[in-house]
Amino acid sequence: MKRTDAKLPAVVWALGLASFLTDLSSEMIYPLLPVFLAGTLGAGAVSLGIIEGVAETTASVLKIFSGRWADRVTRRKPIILAGYTLSSLARPLIGLAWAWPVVMALRFTDRVGKGVRSSPRDALIADAVPAARRGEAFGIQRSLDHAGAVCGPLVAAGLMTFLGLSLRNVFLLAAVPAVACIVALAVGIHETPRIVTPKAAGEKGESAVSPEYRRFLIALALFALGNSTDAFLLLRLSNAGVAAALIAVLWSAHHVVKMTAAYYGGSLSDRIGRKTMVMAGWGVYALAYLGFALVDHAAPLIVIFLAYGLYQGFCEPSEKAWAVDLVPAGVRGTALGWYNGVTGLAALPASILFGLVWQSFGAPAAFMLGCVLAGLAAALLLRVPATASGSADPK
Repeated sequence: MKRTDAKLPAVVWALGLASFLTDLSSEMIYPLLPVFLAGTLGAGAVSLGIIEGVAETTASVLKIFSGRWADRVTRRKPIILAGYTLSSLARPLIGLAWAWPVVMALRFTDRVGKGVRSSPRDALIADAVPAARRGEAFGIQRSLDHAGAVCGPLVAAGLMTFLGLSLRNVFLLAAVPAVACIVALAVGIHETPRIVTPKAAGEKGESAVSPEYRRFLIALALFALGNSTDAFLLLRLSNAGVAAALIAVLWSAHHVVKMTAAYYGGSLSDRIGRKTMVMAGWGVYALAYLGFALVDHAAPLIVIFLAYGLYQGFCEPSEKAWAVDLVPAGVRGTALGWYNGVTGLAALPASILFGLVWQSFGAPAAFMLGCVLAGLAAALLLRVPATASGSADPK
């Protein structure tokens, strides 16, 4: 792909800054939520499972509908701003919760906001840049998102360690970056109204589910079915003798790897192609899972875990850019909605399947299953073209 050296539009940086601030706010809370539920509210693991299951399923389903909605309106900024605002208002209120159902209601509201904003945000990024720089733009957004995930737990730890703040007060202070996120969006996004026709608005939706795009989604769904929650990786580290404190540090370092890989991986996909980057990322994933299946010692598992972060960094921006490349401009929101929704909805059955295999046959069998499914998905992905047949990007 031909590439220019012009600066990326300000909207890309504004949306990236919003991702950083909202993840900073979220990660001041999320890693501490199990401790809060168990220690402060007296809730158990079942309650945590219900809360997260409801929250993430809600977000995944809404991403599909918000993507179609984004194709039907002339301006996407109001949808994006509404989604971020809803999450920003709900999330810090967890600090005032007196029972786990209240936490569930607030997490549900938070994830509704995520489901509303994600696909329109991605579509706005895709519209703002030429095809030759889509990977770079998505890479910047994902990199800043992971940067927030690095900083959030560190800020929370600092507030508790050096200022002696309680969990509730830390959660309430998560409102500060959340409010800053809303301001960044309100000031930083300047959107030119789009011209929307009934066909472009996706009323029938045929263009977004072309044969090429359908094969793309099927391959992603199969891969996602073997891609369980990263909590199993952390459990494997723990079982190998890695101390809890070191696991927390490794989790932060893991996000540093993802942040760096997303920035460079997105840009690289503009040069060598989306398929090459995604296949490379899936290869890293398969090797990491193979390593977790065969290795029992802590030191090599730590190295494998950190290298595993390359997979997400390589794939996240490249997959989104590829999804846009496969569809006409008028249904980008719909296509990204299906991408976000399918990969999100597969997460719950993937984790259940992984847990059942782990419990029945042991951890090596579970990780080997993920490796095999990644290989089968890669075989399907080879049949997906770089762009939709007969399509031409206006940019």
